[in-house]
Amino acid sequence: MTNKIKVLFICQHNSGRSQIAEAYLREIYGDHFEIESAGMEPAEGINPLVVAVMQEVGLDLSKKKPQSVFELFKQGRIYGHVVTVCHDSESKCPLFPGITKRWHWPFPDPATVKGTQSEKLAAVRRIRDAIKAWLLDPPDNTIDFKALIEK
Repeated sequence: MTNKIKVLFICQHNSGRSQIAEAYLREIYGDHFEIESAGMEPAEGINPLVVAVMQEVGLDLSKKKPQSVFELFKQGRIYGHVVTVCHDSESKCPLFPGITKRWHWPFPDPATVKGTQSEKLAAVRRIRDAIKAWLLDPPDNTIDFKALIEK
């Protein structure tokens, strides 16, 4: 398919939620979408907890690098859909040129989980699973990726 729908996931540091969403959307519907993720203030690397829980489901994020949403904007990238996945990014998100639909569906930040290592991993697994569930069966008033490809 040559005319893939372009999607950008944004979160604060592009080290957790947006990376999870990008990886899952690519795995589930990658033939239909061109998918990227970026952050408002990109981290140095992907959160190690996120790398670990995604590895558990066969998705390797160990070589991924966070990128800046503003760099993509300056490059003139155009997306059909921009999805913010954290509480603090929607109001800071730049307006992208072209016809863009904006969506906001926040998830907890893996960087803020507390507890022992096993408790942190369990918390990040819940975030991972919630993101996948949202992609597969979105609630009303948010983007439905399956419906987009069935049009």
